[in-house]
Amino acid sequence: MAQACSTAKLERLLVPTDGSEFSEGAVREAINLAKTCSSKLVAVAVIETNPEYETIAPQLIEKAEKETREHLESVKARALKAGVNCEIIAHQGEEPYRYIVEEAEKNKADMIIMGRRGRTGLKRLLMGSETARTIGHSPCNVLVVPRAARLEFKNILIATDGSKYSAAAASEAVSIAKRCDSELIVISVVPSESLSPFDIVHSEMQKGLIADEEFKVAEDNVRKVKGPAEKEGIKTTGLIYSGRPYEAIIEAAKEKKADLIVVGSHGKAALARLLMGSVTERVIGTAECAVLVVKAK
Repeated sequence: MAQACSTAKLERLLVPTDGSEFSEGAVREAINLAKTCSSKLVAVAVIETNPEYETIAPQLIEKAEKETREHLESVKARALKAGVNCEIIAHQGEEPYRYIVEEAEKNKADMIIMGRRGRTGLKRLLMGSETARTIGHSPCNVLVVPRAARLEFKNILIATDGSKYSAAAASEAVSIAKRCDSELIVISVVPSESLSPFDIVHSEMQKGLIADEEFKVAEDNVRKVKGPAEKEGIKTTGLIYSGRPYEAIIEAAKEKKADLIVVGSHGKAALARLLMGSVTERVIGTAECAVLVVKAK
């Protein structure tokens, strides 16, 4: 399948990188996507420091600046080799996510592409705090790419709970699937401690596993996405799962060999004070494939 640009407007892509193995997947896929979509790429690196550290260890800051500059130049060289116009930007200071969001706003980025965590990520953490904060404050959609993930747009999974956040994500998923000739898997999860997946087409005999009312809501959520997608000529599968939402989404992605999961930044239970919903955060933290977090306008 010849890869098409995933969306009508991806003029500017921003990729934060810290030179670690964790950001390698994001850099690789950002360059590939920029090449496919004829996008301009902006690579941003932030040297995390503070005034006290700068006073105590200026030589270490100097070394970090040199290494950061060399890394950004290497990213630019890779991009240019692929025929991609790439600008590089280095910042120095506390809270890297602030600089990333600032550059996304300044450059009118259409998407931020980043790794799941940075070089300071602990193995026990599923997602780095800077990634979480960037998603929470980002003015645009954020694509999170685990280091080994490859983005081919063959099988796209969209998780929906009927909220305005998942409606925005569904619209984006359908648009991507149509442009890339992808297969679309639409999933809605009825929260439960047990996990019992079944295809919506063959679900009549198994309805008893889920309370009728909850099943009808989930079924309706799936059909609201599945119907319009099929009208666009997209091959679509509808699934209803019972279980913990993030586990069900991950399980479905593995079963259907999805290379992209599309989710809203929050679910129905979103609280305004939270930057990101817990289901979205857990999906990003445990998915083997790339996850696109769509920001509701």
